[in-house]
Amino acid sequence: MASIFSKIVKGEIPSYKIAENEKFYAFLDIYPLTKGHTLVVPKQEIDYYFDLDDKQIADINVFAKKVAIAIKRVIECERIGIVVVGLEVPHAHIHLIPLNSIYDINFARPKLKLAPEEFAKIAEQIRNAYSEL
Repeated sequence: MASIFSKIVKGEIPSYKIAENEKFYAFLDIYPLTKGHTLVVPKQEIDYYFDLDDKQIADINVFAKKVAIAIKRVIECERIGIVVVGLEVPHAHIHLIPLNSIYDINFARPKLKLAPEEFAKIAEQIRNAYSEL
């Protein structure tokens, strides 16, 4: 059975896309910890991050780095945190989270509730920054 992320990658479920290439897809988390919270997933459906082979791990991190740089150019923050949890969805993924404090990366705290228009605006701004890199 395809994961929700596979369905997003295939366009079966809408997303606020940030960037993609032939191997990876980045999109805004719709339950963000902070504005700009982005997920990076391999297009190939692999459940566990550490089941990715060495080249895939290197490539996803290089892709995520460019996405993180774009997020940092748009979202006012001290850093972009990177987290691999792997329990929420059975599809390898990286969280890129704009941070101003360690509290910003606490997954137990309430998620932000943003209007679709705000998600769309943030995604467009990050996409534009990404395309300029």
